[in-house]
Amino acid sequence: MTKRIENYFDNLLEVFSDGVYITNAKGKTITVNSLYEKLTGLKKEDIVGRLVTELVEEQVFNVVLNPIIVKTGQPQTAMQTTKAGRRVLLNGHPIFDKHGNVIFVITFVRDVTVLTQLRDQIANQARLIEKYHQEANALRNKGHDNNVIIVSAKMVNLMQLLKKIAKTDTTALILGETGVGKDVFARQIHENSPRANGPFFKINCATIPENLIESELFGYEPGAFSGASAKGKPGYFELADKGTLFLDELGELPLAMQAKLLRVLQDQEIMRVGSTKVRKVNVRIIAATNRNLEQSVKEGKFRSDLYYRLYVAVLDLPPLRERKEDILPLVDHFLNKFNTKYRKNLSFSVDARELLLNYSWPGNVRQIENMILGLIVTQDKQYLEADDLPCKVRQEQPSASISLPVSNLESKSLRNIMEQLEKDLLKQTLATHHNNVAKAAKALAVDRSTMFRKLKKYRLIS
Repeated sequence: MTKRIENYFDNLLEVFSDGVYITNAKGKTITVNSLYEKLTGLKKEDIVGRLVTELVEEQVFNVVLNPIIVKTGQPQTAMQTTKAGRRVLLNGHPIFDKHGNVIFVITFVRDVTVLTQLRDQIANQARLIEKYHQEANALRNKGHDNNVIIVSAKMVNLMQLLKKIAKTDTTALILGETGVGKDVFARQIHENSPRANGPFFKINCATIPENLIESELFGYEPGAFSGASAKGKPGYFELADKGTLFLDELGELPLAMQAKLLRVLQDQEIMRVGSTKVRKVNVRIIAATNRNLEQSVKEGKFRSDLYYRLYVAVLDLPPLRERKEDILPLVDHFLNKFNTKYRKNLSFSVDARELLLNYSWPGNVRQIENMILGLIVTQDKQYLEADDLPCKVRQEQPSASISLPVSNLESKSLRNIMEQLEKDLLKQTLATHHNNVAKAAKALAVDRSTMFRKLKKYRLIS
C-alpha cells in the first residue's frame, strides 16, 4: 500500500508546470520530479537520499533554501546555478506538522534562461527600433532641412565648402559657439555624402557619464561589468557602421577616451569593453566643439595628436552677430514653423523686427528658436509690437556710430582726431564682441599683440 501511495505521490508531482524538489527537515533529498531533472540536468538517482549541504560542498549546485526555511519557517526565494551552468529560480515553502514544526520543504524550480533571453531580446529590439527611428527621421528630413538658412555671403561660402567636404570621406570638424547649429551642419555633411543612405548617430560627449562613455561608444562583451547584458551590447561605432557618427562637444571627452578615438580614426578598429578581439568598423566621424581646442592642447586637456588628426576639414560657423542678414530669415522660419504647429498666425511689427535684427543673440540660432516658441505659446495677440518682445531684446540698443563734434575739430590736431577715432573704434569693436580681445582683433584684421598694445595705450583694459 505504501508503494502504491508513493507512486501516486510521484505522479502528482508530474502535474506541476515547475520543477519540484522536496527535502525533509534535516536537508535530506526526498524526491524530485522529471521536470526538475530536465531543467537542471541533474538525475533523480544521483541526488535522492543526499543532504543538500553535501551537494553544495560538491558544487552540484551553489545555493539551497532548506536550512534557512527550516530555521525561520518562512518562504524563501533565490537564484541557483547548477554544475552544468544552468540558472534556475528557487521558490521554497515550509510544510508544518500539527505542532507547527517544519517537517518538509518543497521547492519549486523555474527556468529563468528563457526569461533572461527574452529580456535581452527586448533590449536588442529597443536598440534596433531607436536605430530605425533615427534613420527614418533622416530619410524624412533628407534634402529639405529648413533650419539651414543661407542668406549671408558667409553662409553661402560655408555651404559651398560643406559640399566639398561632404564628397570626401575625411573626418570633419565643426567649430562654433553654442547654438549656432553645429548638429544641423553635421547632418548636412552626412546627407550630401556617399554615406547618405547609411545610419547617422549623434552622441553628446558632455552628457554621458565618464564611466559609461567607453561602453556607449565601443560596446561591451557579456558579463563585462556588473549589470551588463548577458548578450553584450554593440556601441555606437558598430551601430553607425557604413554611416556617420557625430560626436558633439568633443572637447569634453576625457583624455583616456581621446586616445581610443585616435585609434578609431587611424585604423578604423575598435575593441569592446571586456574583449580582446579587434573589430573593424567603417564609419565616418564628424566632431564638433565650442571650445578652443588649440588652447585646450596647451593646457593639457586635449591630445595634440588627436587635434592635428581632426584639424583637416574644418567648418567654422560664425555667430549670428557676424551674419546679421540671416537673423530675420531665421525669425520668419521659426515663426512659420511654430505658427503651423500651434495653429496660430503671429507676426511682428516693423519696430519689433528692427529690434530683433539689432539684438546680438548670444545664444545664436537656438536662442531665436526658443524665443519664438515662447512667444507663440504665451501670446494671444496676432500682431506683436516691440513691447511684446523679451526685456533683454528691448533693452539692448544698437551700437552708436563713431562721430566727433564738428565744432571741436578746429581745436584739435589731426593726430588727436585720429587717436580719438581709433579709441572709439576699439571700444565699440570690443563691446560688440563681448570683450573678447581675440575676436575683436580678428574683426579689425590685426594680430592680438597689436590689439592688446592699443587697448592698453587707451586704457581700455588693465
